[in-house]
Parts: sequence; C-alpha cells; structure tokens
Amino acid sequence: MLESSLEFIKCVNCGSKLELNSFKQDKEIIEGILECPRCHRQYPVIEKIPILWNDFSLYLSSRQKLGGKLYQSIENSTLKKFYKSSLLNSSQIAEDRTALEKRWSLIYQNSKSSQFYSEMQKNLTSLPRSNLVLEYGCSIGIMTSFLAKSNRMVFGVDRSFSALRIAKKLSKNNLDYVVADFLSPIFGKLSFDLVLALNVLELVEPTEFLKHVSKQINKGYFVISDPYDFDRGSNSVKKPLDEKLLRINLQNLDFKITSETKAPSRISWILKLNPRATLNYDVDLVIAKK
Repeated sequence: MLESSLEFIKCVNCGSKLELNSFKQDKEIIEGILECPRCHRQYPVIEKIPILWNDFSLYLSSRQKLGGKLYQSIENSTLKKFYKSSLLNSSQIAEDRTALEKRWSLIYQNSKSSQFYSEMQKNLTSLPRSNLVLEYGCSIGIMTSFLAKSNRMVFGVDRSFSALRIAKKLSKNNLDYVVADFLSPIFGKLSFDLVLALNVLELVEPTEFLKHVSKQINKGYFVISDPYDFDRGSNSVKKPLDEKLLRINLQNLDFKITSETKAPSRISWILKLNPRATLNYDVDLVIAKK
C-alpha cells in the first residue's frame, strides 16, 4: 500500500479518515493496521494490500484456506494477534472462495493477450488524461497498470486477495489496490474523473452499482462493458440488465452515452480456461459522460 493512499481511502463503517500503524515498510506499507479514530474499526494491510472490509471476520469466513495461509505469512506480532482474533470470530461458510479466486486469477493471467484488452486500451486512449481513476473488478491489474501510464493516480478495487497479490507485483508510485466490496464507500465522497468497470455486473446488483458509481462522478467518464451473462445459480443477481436497460439506467442517472457506443457492440473476449478449453464472450461496451 502506498502511504499516499491515506489521502484518499476512508473508513468503510463511518467515512472518517484512517490512521496508519505501519509495522513493516519499504517503498510501500507491507504490513500494518489502518484504524478509524472515530469508530475504532480496524483494517489490516497484508503483503502491501489493504483489506477494507466492514467485517473482516466475514471476509475470512468465505476464504478459510486463504486465511490460514495469510496468517502464517504475517511477521508482526500485533498484526498477527489482530488477524488471529478475526479468524477465531469467523464462521466457516459452505463455499470457500479461495480456490475459485486463485483459479480465475490464473485464467486472467493466461488471457492477457486477448484482443478484448487491446480494444479497451484503444478506447481509453481516446479519452482525456485524468487526475483520479478507479477500476472496479480490476483483478490482476491488466487495465489499471495500463491506465497508470497516462493518468495521475489510479486505484483498483477487487474482492479477490489472490488477484491483487498478482497485481501488486508491478509497483508504481501512482497505482494502488484495495480489497473491498464494490458498493462500500471506501473513498468517501471523493469524485473520480474516470471510472472503469469491465465485465463485473454479475458480481454486484447492477442498478445499485450504477447508482453508486454515479455518485463518484461529478464530471468525467464511466467506461463499462459486459457480456450480460448473469446465470450464477443461487448467486445470481436479482435484477439483471440487458444492453438496452444498461443505457436507459445510465441516462436516468444523467450520463450521456457517446455516439460511438449508443448502439450495442460485440467485442470478442476470449478466456483460456485451460490448454484444451476457452470461454468466448461477445462483450458490449458503453462509454458514458457527465
């Protein structure tokens, strides 16, 4: 975690500025605890990654295998004590997401050369340079690292610690990552010049997410894409959107759709699941502006 990120991130519980207790650092904070002086909520920084989850024990509950491995890697005794307490307060959920998140991190690594990312980069290059950029569902940092080349400060948010562990291998002084829920107010009332959300609508209630992002953009761009593949069984979102409803919702939130993306598109996104299998999506892209 960059120490400069303290200027931007806020307490998920009450929105207050966080204070840092750093236990190990070099160019970045490697181990530490972020604490809210107002509500005293604490958030760990492990392997340079802050985990801004309102209930850290709940985060570990669905990642028990990850929890055990991270506990063994922590060096500082104070952080280890906090982490152990969180582990003891967690309750094992039937579905452990550790293996799933690790597998998808590997899939994204193997699919970095997909033409989809080149197409996204081409579209983003045409937009004005931004002071503050945020990507939801950044995963291993393919697009965030690209955006950091031409924008002042870039943040990536994802729920997967495994993915961000890979993303953090590329260190830049204007790029940082946070483990958080997409709807959490981790940046308080901060406004962004550009928000990116590529293929994430099956992970969060779409209409709620659009409202959340709209509040984060006073004047700027929202770049969103999706294949509209919402079938996740019991984990499916309650109110999925299609290409028409996505545009209507954005316009109702005072976004103007660019002329180039008013009509639905079909951009190829090929994911290499393993040496013998690929997943082929046709992705729709929308660029909206306030």
